[in-house]
Amino acid sequence: MKILVLIKQVPDTETSIKVSGAGIVEAGIKWIVSPFDEHALEEALRLKEKTGGTVTAVSLGPDRAVEALRTAYALGADAAVHIKDDSYNVLDIGYTAAVLAKYVESDKPDLILTGHVAIDSQSSMVPSMIAQALGCANINNAIELKVEGNKVSVKREVEGGSAVMEASTPVVITAAKNLNEPRYPSLKGIMAAKKKQVDVKPVDSLGSGFPKVEVVSLELPPPRPPGRILEGDSPETKAKDLVKALREEAKVI
Repeated sequence: MKILVLIKQVPDTETSIKVSGAGIVEAGIKWIVSPFDEHALEEALRLKEKTGGTVTAVSLGPDRAVEALRTAYALGADAAVHIKDDSYNVLDIGYTAAVLAKYVESDKPDLILTGHVAIDSQSSMVPSMIAQALGCANINNAIELKVEGNKVSVKREVEGGSAVMEASTPVVITAAKNLNEPRYPSLKGIMAAKKKQVDVKPVDSLGSGFPKVEVVSLELPPPRPPGRILEGDSPETKAKDLVKALREEAKVI
């Protein structure tokens, strides 16, 4: 089985983000693999260990995206592909999906795995758009995955419970947090990853069109106003003051 894992490099969740003009200030940022993509990679490696096959990690982005692919190598990926785009804009999800779909189409994997959402853009739309471009099935929020030949069975999270869905390969599947517990890279794996070759493909070579979204400016959300404590001699008085504030000030009732 040929498994392709789409991984995205994102700022560490504990990083303090600062904006400048139309982008973020990258100085001092620690970059990591998007956490849900870690679950997708772990599942791919487990499938490889059970059924054989190969695992290829693919990442779209500027030069620094190679670091995410080195992490995939350290964890056990067989190959890594960097689709190099120095002007990559994480908010242009249509362009991102078109680029990745072009590569997936040329590589012809049996299974395409990725996280159900990236923690930077939070769109959760790219996997579905890739599946649409490829004309194949897409199953989101997988918490259990089974593969038998060209048949894939996925238990996925739905509101209030779970549902089991089946599809034939190729299929795009996104990983939920409960799918597995990602492994840690070993020191041996980290050292070996530094020597492995990353296949670099300029984005222009894929013929996937041009970006359609231009970021004019970015700004952080305004600080949340401080809360207000209602004073009163009794719960009844406080309740009346609360209702009055909700009606006359917040105008929500």
